[in-house]
Amino acid sequence: MINPNDRLLVISTSTIHGFSFLEYIKDEIKEFIQSDEIIFVPYARPSGISYDDYTQNVKDALQTVGISVKGLHTFENKKEAILQAKAIFIGGGNTFLLLKTLYELGLVEELRSAVHNGTPYIGTSAGSNLTGFTIGTTNDMPIVYPPSFDALQFLPFNINPHYLDPDPNSTHKGETRETRINEFHKFNHQVVVGLREGSWLRVENGVVELKGKLSARIFRQNEQPIEFESGILEEKVYNI
Repeated sequence: MINPNDRLLVISTSTIHGFSFLEYIKDEIKEFIQSDEIIFVPYARPSGISYDDYTQNVKDALQTVGISVKGLHTFENKKEAILQAKAIFIGGGNTFLLLKTLYELGLVEELRSAVHNGTPYIGTSAGSNLTGFTIGTTNDMPIVYPPSFDALQFLPFNINPHYLDPDPNSTHKGETRETRINEFHKFNHQVVVGLREGSWLRVENGVVELKGKLSARIFRQNEQPIEFESGILEEKVYNI
């Protein structure tokens, strides 16, 4: 069951074709947080970018909608910063590195507490992986080893961001994304929601809504996957 206090924006990707960083989603972010301030968590470090540079990218993207951004790494007391935040944004990058860093800094429980008390949470890519039950369906390489694969567990299912459909014209014969998720389900029971780029989940009052122009692909253990069009995702679809 989803905590009715949790407010989540679970975004597949920060950038889609034809748009700059966060351009396509920034108005949704502004309307969602109902605030003018965000604390940004840069620990996933895509391509090894520095915390300062990553945070600056977010500042530049969101200043046009009147949102000020502060990097969590700049706070001396990070736990207090999370608990006092008006909104929290965890960006994409490497999910293993992100989760390892949060565990090492002792911030996992603070994040859970803040969100359960109503602080809006925004995640893109790796930050979206963290909203699920585990990070077992991330697309990232395990470049570091977190002490646990347990994620923040706001959602009773896993996320697979950047979900890709097989290209019928490709000569590639390796594993598809669907194959990898089926492998996951040989050892894990939780539902997996494949979010295509340009789609996102908005979670409020215990209700999960798929938004964006594309459908999501829902995977349940020992069942055929289903396509879900934009709208309310009923509990019977993702609860085991």
